[in-house]
Amino acid sequence: MNTPLKATSVPTALGIRQFVDTHILPQAAQMDQEQEIPRALFTEMAAEGLTGLAVPVKYGGTAVDYATLGAIHEELGRGYASVQNACTVFGMVCKPLARFGSEAQKHKWLPAIAAGEVIPAIAITEPMVGSDIAKLETEAVQEDGQIILNGRKKYITLGQIADVFLVFARLNGRGVAVLVERGTPGLQIDPMRGLMGLRANMIAELTFEHCSVPVENLVGKIGFGFTHVANYALDEGRYTTACGSVGLAQACLEQSIQYAGERFQFGEPLRKHPLVQKMLSEMITGSKAARELCAAAGRLREQGDPAAITETLVAKYHASKTAVHAADHALQIHGASGCMSGNPVERFYRDAKIMEIIEGTSQMHELQIARNFRL
Repeated sequence: MNTPLKATSVPTALGIRQFVDTHILPQAAQMDQEQEIPRALFTEMAAEGLTGLAVPVKYGGTAVDYATLGAIHEELGRGYASVQNACTVFGMVCKPLARFGSEAQKHKWLPAIAAGEVIPAIAITEPMVGSDIAKLETEAVQEDGQIILNGRKKYITLGQIADVFLVFARLNGRGVAVLVERGTPGLQIDPMRGLMGLRANMIAELTFEHCSVPVENLVGKIGFGFTHVANYALDEGRYTTACGSVGLAQACLEQSIQYAGERFQFGEPLRKHPLVQKMLSEMITGSKAARELCAAAGRLREQGDPAAITETLVAKYHASKTAVHAADHALQIHGASGCMSGNPVERFYRDAKIMEIIEGTSQMHELQIARNFRL
């Protein structure tokens, strides 16, 4: 690998807003149509510090605080949800790797990921197992200093291009997390296309057939895979997905305000019609409320408060539903034009629904929130 390219400065929400406007928004429609994020964009994102947001400074990252992280993901979500979700995956791999990984693993992977030289992916979901990670069926066997994997993973974001996978499996009934490099014998990668939203996330199905990696590739202790590593990753992913959903809702609002000012019906712009004003008002208040919930969760996360887990669940639940609601209103305001392929609102509508599913469906969030509030 080349010497890691370090970000020129610590990223800020304002700086990322400018980056989104000049590097992401202009090619969002093309990325959605071609169902891929160009590798060159990851290099540009690395130069802005976006691939190292969850990487400690000592390993070449920017390790921004949670308020800044949330604001950055809101800007990314405003620009293009697929790129925002790709950055979420970077965080879901780097955060647990930085906490539970060995020093050798950190030195090998974190600087390269922060530099955009290595693209990571996290492999949890299986064909028959979604949110119930305790029931994962991928099996691991420890033998002669090797971990041998057999099983399948599905809907793995960035799976088509990832260089390293954080894979979750069961070893003698206990959860483990294992790093598997692309090209490892026994690992087969099959691209999946046609996802309704987040189309550029280059999802893939992974098959492990006697896939053998050194035991040193274990991340954390045997038995920590589900209870510690996976849950830590999912918690991080829920926070940034919540903030990205706020950005998507904001994009729906901005697009709708612009259109409602330009489109005339019955002799006046749409924005002057009371029922359109009602929809815009709901989008404004919904976005502001979701943003405040994300900010509250971010403050608790920064303090290391255990209550942050529940507040993150609440924020993700509300923000993803807000994005769906905003996208629905945006489509109503745009009418037939918003239903056409290539119109940003049509993409927002598809992307918003996926935000309600990833990192745990809304229904799973309802169950966990109820449990955490002892209902």
